[in-house]
Amino acid sequence: MKTIHVYFFKAPIGYKWIPGDRHLIHFIKRLLNIMQVGGAEKVYVNLCKGFDELQVKYDKNLPLNKINPGEPVIILGDEHYNSKKYLQGYDKPNPIIAGIGLITHPAEWPDLPQQYPVAKYLQHCDWANNLYIPYYGKERCELWPAGIDTKKWKPDEKAEKEFDILLYNKLRWDIEEQNESVRAPVINKLNELGLTYREVVYGHYAEQDYFKLLQKCRAMIFLCAHETQGFALCEALSVNIPVFAWDPGYCQDPNRFTWNDPVIKTTSIPYFDESCGMWFMDANEFNKNLETFWGKVKVGKFNPRKYILDNLTLKKSAERMLKIVNEVYK
Repeated sequence: MKTIHVYFFKAPIGYKWIPGDRHLIHFIKRLLNIMQVGGAEKVYVNLCKGFDELQVKYDKNLPLNKINPGEPVIILGDEHYNSKKYLQGYDKPNPIIAGIGLITHPAEWPDLPQQYPVAKYLQHCDWANNLYIPYYGKERCELWPAGIDTKKWKPDEKAEKEFDILLYNKLRWDIEEQNESVRAPVINKLNELGLTYREVVYGHYAEQDYFKLLQKCRAMIFLCAHETQGFALCEALSVNIPVFAWDPGYCQDPNRFTWNDPVIKTTSIPYFDESCGMWFMDANEFNKNLETFWGKVKVGKFNPRKYILDNLTLKKSAERMLKIVNEVYK
């Protein structure tokens, strides 16, 4: 196979207060050990790791004008950055395999396949893919879950369990209301049962600290309204940590009204089954079922790492991408 060109459009580091202070901010973050790779960038990084495992010939972010005829092109993006700016330089006939973060909703770029030769637009899971099909067509929309680095995210058999529950807080919209209706009942119930816990808040922790906490906890409670894949969740499962996940079932992003799509059925656990843990829709379900979940944790009823090894390894993800590439570049 010819060299595969893999691109990742990442939001540039901009200054916050005065020109040039982005370098100072970057230095301070490294000094304080809070630099981390976001989920969108992990999609790109882990795809490359998977290609390395398969010994696939690829390059990263080659100047667009150096792409040769017939060479496969994969373009991934960060939804926090305007990918239209970078794609303006693409004038090749080579079909593009695009997606995973180029945009948040297809209403933001409904004519993408007309502007560029997009043969496949990728999404991680069914509910997200279903948003794109009415815009881009079923034949163009494709499922592709990213791989998890299971060699890195694995349980340390020598680690001592120091507390019961790691509370992963990814409440992003209507935070004040959700703190009251979701987070507060969770904490109250943990205290009532005498379960020890620690909390991490999305965007406010270093990856290595999260890894250490996973080794020290017995289970995790995951509070996130919806995910297309959920890297932090999958990494916890890979470390063999059972999860009790909040899954309200509908999109809560206020931008859904801007997209003219006010009711979107979603899930926070698109890659999850009964071997991984349990889920709850609201505080009532949580209070009713937490003791059942904790009882299963104590007797070892869950085996989440096996689920990840069976479904979401770097190799399996890269093999799936190669299949898509071969379909496009027959």
